[in-house]
Amino acid sequence: MDRADRSVPQTLQRRRRALDDAPATLRALVRSDEIWLVVLAGGIGVAAGLLVVAMNQTTQFMHEMLFALPPEARVSAQSSIPRFSALVPAAGGLLMGLSTLALARWRPMRAVDPIEANALYGGRMSLTDSCLLVLQTILSNGFGASVGLEAGFTQIAAAVGSKVGRAFRLRRGDVRVLVGAGAAGGIAAAFNAPLAGSFYGFELVIGTYTLATLAPVVAASIAAVSVQRALLGDQPGFEVPLLPATATTGFLPLVLLGVLSAFAGIALMRGVTLTEAVFRRSFVPAWLRPVIGGLAVGGAALISPAVLSSGHGALHAGLTADLTLRALLLLLGLKAAASAISIGSGFRGGLFFASLLMGALLGKAFAAAMLLVSPVAAFPEVIYGLVGMSAFAVAVVGGPLTMAFLALESTGSFPLTLAVLAASVVSSLTVRRTFGYSFATWRFHLRGENIRSAVDVGWLRSLTVGRMMRPEVRTVPADMTLAAFRAENPLGSTGRIVALDAAGRYAGVIWLADAYAAGETVSRVADVLHHSDTVLLPDMGVKEAVDMFENAEADALAVVDSPTTKHVVGLLTEHYALRRYAEELDRRRRDLSGE
Repeated sequence: MDRADRSVPQTLQRRRRALDDAPATLRALVRSDEIWLVVLAGGIGVAAGLLVVAMNQTTQFMHEMLFALPPEARVSAQSSIPRFSALVPAAGGLLMGLSTLALARWRPMRAVDPIEANALYGGRMSLTDSCLLVLQTILSNGFGASVGLEAGFTQIAAAVGSKVGRAFRLRRGDVRVLVGAGAAGGIAAAFNAPLAGSFYGFELVIGTYTLATLAPVVAASIAAVSVQRALLGDQPGFEVPLLPATATTGFLPLVLLGVLSAFAGIALMRGVTLTEAVFRRSFVPAWLRPVIGGLAVGGAALISPAVLSSGHGALHAGLTADLTLRALLLLLGLKAAASAISIGSGFRGGLFFASLLMGALLGKAFAAAMLLVSPVAAFPEVIYGLVGMSAFAVAVVGGPLTMAFLALESTGSFPLTLAVLAASVVSSLTVRRTFGYSFATWRFHLRGENIRSAVDVGWLRSLTVGRMMRPEVRTVPADMTLAAFRAENPLGSTGRIVALDAAGRYAGVIWLADAYAAGETVSRVADVLHHSDTVLLPDMGVKEAVDMFENAEADALAVVDSPTTKHVVGLLTEHYALRRYAEELDRRRRDLSGE
């Protein structure tokens, strides 16, 4: 074999080694250069756009087949539906109940929401669980349950971001950014609004806005919208009349509408919780509850099909329709009840778009009520509808800037955007002061999770006493005499020693200085012990540990395995706990600022 023949296998080996090393090389590039993180986020945005289009087209096809609609017609925009179609949500409820029953046995794990993932788990989400949740969301929406697809959009797009981030072994902060970028891409493609999608990622999923997160999130949003427009074309927004020149007092009704929207949003969230509690306390099996919910939604649809699905068609038609105050309040009540029953009975989906529709109805009802008081309105009725739409959605979903940009990109009206922003800020403040939660964080609260936003607090839970404690602990019997103790532990040998009772359980902490300063009347170690009733547990977080140090006025506490057995496993000082806490806070600050 000549030299040329021998070089062929060597070339193949080099190429094979290069292919084997390619993933590690790519991971190193993404970790070392933020430009590659932006490229990665753009790819996630492309995936988000494709997924949003696929989900929308699938549910639209289901609506056309199940409700006998003409092509491209919206089910919620119909003036009426055939009577047999009222049973479609119940049929979907049966499929939903059976699928939930099967999943409870096959895969009982609950899918982690993007906000929860970023707040507690460093952006870790299960792609499999998210896909199952999305399929159930499509099933629910496709059969007409009064839920939106937006929760599914953000769930699957964020899960793709999480999967990609973990595949590239990115840092915790970078994975969180990709989760936010995926969610931003999902919302951007859903509403054809890259700015609204970007700020959805900042405000609701990442929890903050920084220059370090700007480029990846915006890249994902623009990529998702580009894909959506390439496949479906540029979707038209809302046509808004010019706002008349008015005095500052003319905006006061819009501020009042923001307050009203806040309380209506709170009522909706509590209504969903109450409905869930009623179904849970009933004797109806869990798999049968969506059937009952579907029957209720189908019955409401016979009165008005606007309650079906998320309500895209009803929103576009309702903003310009000439409806009486009675009709508006009836539609608002029906939609709120249908949404609460759908989610409370077990259908999957969110309230994003439903809150937009209910807010528009509330805004128009507010305008109609004002006309009863004064024959001259400060703004056209459609303005009140758009402002109410945004303010109500802020109360339920959160994100005042998200809704302001959504109004701007949907209408192109900057004066309207200012009015929307004012009402949205008022709505947000009202909800924060009187309720304190959005719909997502409220549901976390009901599960016992103390989450108010997507700001990363998971590191507080991962920084546990068990990770910080010193496992080597000097111990002495509590019934030991002080004379013997002094003989074994001369001054300066240590600062503190843990005492154990006769059964080997924690009895307290003895300070060496106290042992030597004790008078002649004190003879045993048990007589000079401190913090006998105050101990730390290994699974406590650093914040809880710091609080215990402060309450006990101690500079060191023993760590035991459990409150019952009290076997000492370590010792933790307040100084070290505070230092680790400060170090982690500083690292999170640097991650946020991009240093």
